Amino acid sequence: ASSLWQRFQRYFLEYRDLGFSLDISRMKFPDDLFEKMRPQIERAFAAMHKLESGAIANPTENRMVGHYWLRNPALSPTPQIRLEIEDTIRRVKAFAKDVHAGKIASENGKRFEHVLHIGIGGSALGPQFVSAALESPNDPMDIFFLDNTDPEGFDRVFDRIGERLPQTLVVVVSKSGGTKETRNGMLEAEAKFAAKGLQFARHAVAVTGAGSELDKHAEAKGWLARFPMFDWIGGRTSVMSAVGLLPMALLGFDIDAFLAGAAAMDEHTRVPDVAQNAAMLLALMWYHAGNGKGEKDMVVLPYKDRLALFTKYLQQLVMESLGKEKDLAGEIVHQGIAVYGNKGSTDQHSYVQQLRDGVPNFFVTFVEVRNDRRDSRFEVEDGFTSGDYLEGFLRGTRNALYENGRESITMSIPEVNAFYVGALIALYERAVGVYGSLVNIN
Repeated sequence: ASSLWQRFQRYFLEYRDLGFSLDISRMKFPDDLFEKMRPQIERAFAAMHKLESGAIANPTENRMVGHYWLRNPALSPTPQIRLEIEDTIRRVKAFAKDVHAGKIASENGKRFEHVLHIGIGGSALGPQFVSAALESPNDPMDIFFLDNTDPEGFDRVFDRIGERLPQTLVVVVSKSGGTKETRNGMLEAEAKFAAKGLQFARHAVAVTGAGSELDKHAEAKGWLARFPMFDWIGGRTSVMSAVGLLPMALLGFDIDAFLAGAAAMDEHTRVPDVAQNAAMLLALMWYHAGNGKGEKDMVVLPYKDRLALFTKYLQQLVMESLGKEKDLAGEIVHQGIAVYGNKGSTDQHSYVQQLRDGVPNFFVTFVEVRNDRRDSRFEVEDGFTSGDYLEGFLRGTRNALYENGRESITMSIPEVNAFYVGALIALYERAVGVYGSLVNIN
């Protein structure tokens, strides 16, 4: 235990200004790991710098990868890209404001009160995660999702919307505009509106690539608005573009704080100092745990109901980004890291049994949220709250795993709000970028 305390003192990273911390001391990497990997680390820092500067990062599609510019448009490689980003944020805010004020109203003249978001994969998962994390009873609108092409799934959502269809605003999200699942959802929605005698175009907004099939369709039909999806953004990193910002603004969330949280985490994880760079430390831990080959699964356990979809979000971000057959030299490597998890302490009553006693083919990331609840304190027994139990279960599980030789990382944030959700997303986006460079994949 004394050596754990020494490792904790040595490897505990805190961003005091953000109230964020990362503890990698329970990962059993050798003390000379950073030294040994110095060449790869230097290369990864340089690659991230080039990426942010607008280098062609996606050689197969000849594309830049620019999701980092979304939260700091000043970094954009061209003035035009900067203007496009700033203009989109401004238009998203103005549109949401007009919807909330009833200036943009449904055809019966009443305010829109519901959002139906139609998209799949990156075009739905980001907004789903963020809306689940941030929703509160005072939001000006609520949200429903069509994110598949399951007819019964469509019916269930339309049944839940029910008589509220006339007050529902529909956001259709597809980069190419040709994604079949999204197109099917849109056609089913159009039919539902028509059956109620409503004009779909007066309820519809498109988020799509300029000049796409969907863009042309929305323009021809006279939809309420069209917002861009940029060529240099992948679906799985699109939540800080109009894809995520539009539903967030409609739901009344603070998109400025969301972007600021991401920008602040970017700032911290741009520093080329391993010990002070949370994204680099995370990527190195993934590398250590899986021997740089993804030999161990990443189990993510947020101890907070609001973050229940975080693991699903990370599953897409990590597995779609890193699951690659070949490396940049064209060698067959079959890279990737499997991600699963749900939430604590719920899953201590399901699969944590195996984590403790079963196959040691994983490492755990605990996500701790220090704020219990927004209302006053309630004690379930003398001196203890439900939140004390939640905290106790996290620490107890972490200890039990450690004693059984199972590795874990712990990250901690003060609360779940727009700023910290933005910061967490940015941290993992950067860790994925750094890891991709460490293992030399696109």
